[in-house]
Amino acid sequence: MSTASSSDRIVKIAEMSARDGLQNEQQSISAECKIALVNRLADAGLRYIEAGSFVSPKWVPQMANSNVVFAGITRKNGVTYAALTPNMRGWENALAANVDEVAVFASASESFSQKNLNCDIATSLSRFEPVVAAARQHGIAVRGYVSCILDCPYDGAISPSSVEKVTHHLLAMGCYQVSLGDTIGTGTPGRTRTLLHYLNQTFKPEQLALHMHDTYGQAIANIFVGLDHGIRTFDASTAGLGGCPYAQGASGNVATEDLVYLLDREGFYHGIDLDELCRTGEWISQQLNKSYTARAGRGIRSKACI
Repeated sequence: MSTASSSDRIVKIAEMSARDGLQNEQQSISAECKIALVNRLADAGLRYIEAGSFVSPKWVPQMANSNVVFAGITRKNGVTYAALTPNMRGWENALAANVDEVAVFASASESFSQKNLNCDIATSLSRFEPVVAAARQHGIAVRGYVSCILDCPYDGAISPSSVEKVTHHLLAMGCYQVSLGDTIGTGTPGRTRTLLHYLNQTFKPEQLALHMHDTYGQAIANIFVGLDHGIRTFDASTAGLGGCPYAQGASGNVATEDLVYLLDREGFYHGIDLDELCRTGEWISQQLNKSYTARAGRGIRSKACI
């Protein structure tokens, strides 16, 4: 594990496996399994874990037991346990569950906003304003997400100005940071560089994070571009679990194991025990009857088994 020589070498990983990683699974996943996953992630050193979401079970049935998960986890000092909250009802349920932080999500694509949120971008942003205001009134931080930052499955290529506009609105209403999502994983380093160069003219790097999907194997390369542009917060999902239920074929968040391996080799500090993380990735894959697909995880676990 690297040692930090300066604050610029410290990277924060926002762990998505317990929410984004599981929400698209077709099989039933018990609250006990989710609780064990969250606890294992914290034990591996992750300090930001999105542990569930308070959305309508009609739309995302896999998250229906998020209140049970938040009640059952063993909370560790220094760990932020966050939840996705799309509206005031979701916020009220999140508050009752004693979440540490909430997140709201918008899109840079009008068509994707209609498919995902059943409204246009402007309406979605207006719906988030009371959520953000209520959270801030209770001293709870709010993080924002923008999906389809490079391409949309319906609208095609997305302009950097569209991403800038939505990001500005989220920050202006009170989000402390906006995570930029390559929802269908079509981004490449050159296009990611162009977008970040554009956004860096308006926003500070600490106001931005990257949430890169690995559908075409480009996520780590895109993250490296983010590091070069001063981004120090990255979303990832242990074992590469997850995707987007509204974007067909966009399965596969970047694996946290692969991200940690990159950070180790490039001299960044993150505070995560990679061996323990790989054991957790292998474990949750077994629970889901899936092959363990994290590239760095497979390499490290194969050596451990020799």
